[in-house]
Order: sequence, then C-alpha cells, then structure tokens
Amino acid sequence: MPSPRRLLALGTALAVALLAPAEAVTASPTTAHRSAQVGVSDPDRWRSAWAASPHHPFPGFGAPNWSVTGFADQSLRQVVRVGVGGSRVRIRLSNRFGDRPLRVAGATVGHATRGPAVRRGSLRPLTFGGSTSAVVPAGAELASDPAPLPTRALDPLAVTLFFAGATGPATGHENATATTYRAAGDQRFADRTDVFTDTSRSWYFLTGVDTAGRPGREHRVVVAFGDSITDGYGTTVDADNRYPDQLAELLRTGPRPASVVNAGINGNKLLADSTCFGEAGVSRFGRDALGQPGVDSVIILAGINDIGGGGFPDFGCGASPVVTAAQVIDGHRRLIRAAHARGVRVVGATTLPVKGAFGYDTPANEAVRDAVNAWIRHGGEYDAVADLDRALADPADRNALRPAYDSGDHLHPNDAGAAAIAAVVAPLISRHG
Repeated sequence: MPSPRRLLALGTALAVALLAPAEAVTASPTTAHRSAQVGVSDPDRWRSAWAASPHHPFPGFGAPNWSVTGFADQSLRQVVRVGVGGSRVRIRLSNRFGDRPLRVAGATVGHATRGPAVRRGSLRPLTFGGSTSAVVPAGAELASDPAPLPTRALDPLAVTLFFAGATGPATGHENATATTYRAAGDQRFADRTDVFTDTSRSWYFLTGVDTAGRPGREHRVVVAFGDSITDGYGTTVDADNRYPDQLAELLRTGPRPASVVNAGINGNKLLADSTCFGEAGVSRFGRDALGQPGVDSVIILAGINDIGGGGFPDFGCGASPVVTAAQVIDGHRRLIRAAHARGVRVVGATTLPVKGAFGYDTPANEAVRDAVNAWIRHGGEYDAVADLDRALADPADRNALRPAYDSGDHLHPNDAGAAAIAAVVAPLISRHG
C-alpha cells in the first residue's frame, strides 16, 4: 500500500476538501477597481508582470518550506521573471492567511543575475505609503509605492524582504519551481551571494510584481489559471519552463505582445477548498485571475483534481468528494460568467490524459473526464478552446500522455510537454490580439 506522502505527491497534488456549496464567483472592491483596466491602452497604468496565487501555510512535500514557522530577523530574496517591462515597478504582498499583522521592516527590488546575486547598482529601496517599513493586517494585501527601475520583458528581478520581528505563519505559494533564498539579518542591499545560506522552493508573502511606464509597445495581460500543470510541477526548477513561461516567450513579439502571469496552485480543485492546496477555483478566481491589473484574457485548465482525487483519503487536508461531470461543468460555467461580466475573454483547455497516473486512472474517472472535455470542446461557451487532451496524447494510446511529454508520473508534463501546451495556446491568444 503506498504511503500517504506518495499518494499526495503523485496527484496533481490532491485538492482535498469537502465539496463547497455553489456560490457566485465574486471579486473584492480592490479587484473590481483593477478590472476596470481591462483593455486599456494607457502605458502608464499598472500591468501585472508576474504573480503567484496565495494559499495557507503548508509544509509541502519534503523540500525545505518555511511557511509554518515564518521568519524573524531574516531577509528573504525571491527571484521572479517579469512578463512585461516598463520604467516603474511595484510589488504586492499578501498576509491573507496570517494570524497576526505582518511587519515588513524593509524591502528592495533589483535586477537578478544568477542565484541570489543582483546586478551591482540596480537595487532600489521600496516604500509603502512613503515609509520604508509596512504593516499588512492579517487577512489583507498591500502594494508598494512605485520604484524607478527600467525593466524589459523576461527580465529576472530579485525582491528582498527584511523581517526584524517574528512574522508568524507565512502566506505563500508552496510549489514555486524556483529557488528562494534566506539570510540572517538585514541583507536588503547585499549583492553578495554567500550571505544567503538557506534555500527553499516556495514563495512567501510576495504575490505580484507590476510594471508601468512605456515598455516600447502596448502589452496586454493574459492569466493562466489552474492547478499543478499550470503551476509547473514536473518542469525543471529555476528554468522558467512552466507552460505560462514558455507561452510568454512565444507572445513577447508581434504587434501586441502579452504578459502571461501564472495563477496555478499545486493540487488546486475547481470546486473544493483545501487547507493544503488553496481555495477552490470558483472562490479564488475573482482575486487571482480577474484581479490582475490589466487582465485581458484568461486560460482555464482546471478540474482534473476534482475528478482524479475524488474519494482520496483526508491526510489532514480535508475530505475529497467524488464529483460528477455536471458538477465540474457547472464550475467552469461559473468562471466563464464571471470573466464575461468583466469583459475578459476566456480560453478553455481540455484536461490532459491520465492513463497510468496513480489513483487518477480509473474507468469511472475517465468517463467523467471524457464528458467534461466533450463539453469544453463542443459546448460553445468558451471564447476559444485549447484541446490539450488531443495535442498531448500518445498517438498509440489516446488516453495516455505522449511519453516524450511525460514527467514520469503519467500526469504532469515535463519541459517538452509544457512547450507543447504553450504552442497550442499561443495562436488562440495571438489571433485575438
């Protein structure tokens, strides 16, 4: 019998909570304000250049994770790649799942080079309402003031946060598929690498980087929304080979380039909340997708964890109910309605083959997956359809991933599989532009 850890790690990491009753997908007042920027052509307005969807503090699966204990008298350097450049930059911090006010003693942003190193002379102090320190109340989010830092599309930026006192549990993002660096004391302005002695593969508190100022050409913002396949599980760490990253590379040129931001969460479900794998997709869509500044289009790849994880044991994250195709389809419809109400275009992606994936590959699950995919293809409710099921299937067995695209668990695409997803989606976004 496989261990609980193996059961958890082999899913699209299982989203496992009681099925929440249907509720309208809503956006906060902040989200509503941001969504008014849809379709704007003013380059001085903020554009989402990078994002990570926040979830509960969670120790993860073996790699060092600091979210449960948090930080005290430590600096945290996180390296992210922006999808659109500009002359000014700001960061967004989240204390949504904190148990106390988050006190940030200081922060900087600069151009990253390799590992935790930064380009000499590029570091800029960040302020919050004119102050170099900030307090983010429990349950709240906060954006910094603009900082003058010329950037280009696909530039890596290093954001360093210093916490003088204890933060308590950290709102974060467990599956970064990237390295985060930690140092003792205040190292906001350190351009040396040897002070950052500890590493993790998660992000903490940082949920967004936005740019403003003319980037040369007008950029729109595309949000990739989903679970671990969107989040990049199965791709190479620190290589920026998640499918949204590779899509951003394809869309960086043309008459109207796009910034592609990632709103995937490892193990996330469309219909059910989990203390390990985030709020249900129908609950977080307004904040994590429609709340991105300047959002123009959203790509939705969701539902496989609801289908494949149905009936899995609790393991301390919540129950995992069995779902019907009608329930999953209703979840998709709720996202489509919410996006269209904001004037946002929605691309629906069919779920990938799962043959051979532990726990996910059953006749009952395959029947539900087939029914949901048939509706995505032929239902006529999405503005466009990316048929990833057919594009990534093994020609010799249409229910299995093509071996060249398989990361090894028969569920998650590798770097080549992520590139194949990006190649299918890119024309659907480009044609709309």
